[in-house]
Amino acid sequence: MTRASETPADATAAPTGPRHAARAALRRAAVEPGSGTGTALPRSGPAGRAVGLRARLLAPVADRGNALHPGAWWLWALGLAVAASRTTNPLLLGLIVGVAGYVVAARRTDAPWARSYGAFVKLGLFVVGLRIAFSVVLGSPVPGSHELFTLPELPLPGWAQGIRIGGRVTAEQLVFALYDGLKLAALLICVGAANALANPARLLKSLPGALYEAGVAVVVAMTFAPNLVADVVRLRTARRLRGRPTGGVRAVLQIGLPVLEGALERSVAVAASMDARGYGRTAHVPTAVRRTTDVLTLGGLLGVCAGSYGLLAAEGAGYGLPLLGAGLLAAVVGLRLGGRRSVRTRYRPDRFGPRSWLVAASGVAVALLMIRANAHSFDALHPGVVPLIAPELPLWPALSVLPGLLPAFVAPVPPASPAREEPSA
Repeated sequence: MTRASETPADATAAPTGPRHAARAALRRAAVEPGSGTGTALPRSGPAGRAVGLRARLLAPVADRGNALHPGAWWLWALGLAVAASRTTNPLLLGLIVGVAGYVVAARRTDAPWARSYGAFVKLGLFVVGLRIAFSVVLGSPVPGSHELFTLPELPLPGWAQGIRIGGRVTAEQLVFALYDGLKLAALLICVGAANALANPARLLKSLPGALYEAGVAVVVAMTFAPNLVADVVRLRTARRLRGRPTGGVRAVLQIGLPVLEGALERSVAVAASMDARGYGRTAHVPTAVRRTTDVLTLGGLLGVCAGSYGLLAAEGAGYGLPLLGAGLLAAVVGLRLGGRRSVRTRYRPDRFGPRSWLVAASGVAVALLMIRANAHSFDALHPGVVPLIAPELPLWPALSVLPGLLPAFVAPVPPASPAREEPSA
């Protein structure tokens, strides 16, 4: 029996498996005279160029050099969220959630933050149930003729006119609440997909120089929180081994003091290391540049907020996109100017490569296509509840969601964990 890898370099390469083995054989065939299966392929010529092109189009195994930029995942997810905000059709919302879930299943790693997608799905289901419960208890302005049941109604004073607790519950108001809750759930799931795919530490590392201090503070907080939890678990285990109680006020106080002491020691150590590395050192910037930076940054952020509201509102599509673009441009210029005061270097910065641009463009394309479909097929994207009709899946809006699947094919494939690797023969 021979090993699949004989050199130390191959021993630390990507994990084995049928899919990875096929990709590796195809890449070797593009540059070697033989593919390892007894078939010789030319280095040049039409056949060699075709194999080389196919090898370049296949998604490579992710490593530190070709990893996708975390901002690309967020742009993709926000594009899906904008598309979900333009419709209440449950079939289209389910299609958007399915696209997000497929991409997460295909490109999610085994990192701790990648497990957050399930929590967002559960949160979305909770939001749907809560929205329906509020509609049942507090009523709904949607009129309906299909009465399901009647709850005891509480009398309210005159100043609370328009609000009721209890009363008749109709099928129309429940369906309206279901559609509204599904839209909110789809928004949450899209954000959860970005959280599961984007590395939060690398995302904070990619912040512009003007937000350097805020990024460092968030990174330190994210680093300290798991340490505090680990300290609490370690101390509770030690008390349990000594036969001491781990519950109650007295046990909490006895555990809390060592935890706070360890946090204080880590804080002093981090402060000393940051001071040794010159943290907080700034360069001199002219007053005119500082004022211009403040105006551009503040105005750009206000434009982004107003444009985002316009995109999410049903009647703001006309001014939302231009305002969002102008706000983003002003904010980028302001942050670029503000980065002049930060005298620091960035070690191995993440770059927006061609695959990152493709992933981000797929999300933006879904948002733009859905906005256009909302202007031309409003009734199909917002099925009516009075009278109560069954929703239908419109063809063109459904096809507009499919570009969101592109990251599942162009994003680098995450390496499998050691537990999932197959033994090499």
